[in-house]
Amino acid sequence: MGFQMPEEIVLDNGLESTSKAMFDWSERTGLRLRFIEPGKPVQNAFVESLNGKFRYECLNLHWFR
Repeated sequence: MGFQMPEEIVLDNGLESTSKAMFDWSERTGLRLRFIEPGKPVQNAFVESLNGKFRYECLNLHWFR
C-alpha cells in the first residue's frame, strides 16, 4: 500500500509556508496550497488545536533558555 498525496494543504500565512521552496515543491507535485485569510485562525482549526495541545503538553512542561 503506497502513500497517497492529499489534493491540498491548508496553511496560514507564516514565513515557512510562503517560501519559494514550498511553492516550487507544490508545483512539482501538483499539490494545491490553500492559504487561510490573515487573522482567521479558525479557518484552520485542526492546526490551531494541534499547536495549542503541543504548547500545553510539551512546551509548557519544559523551560528553554
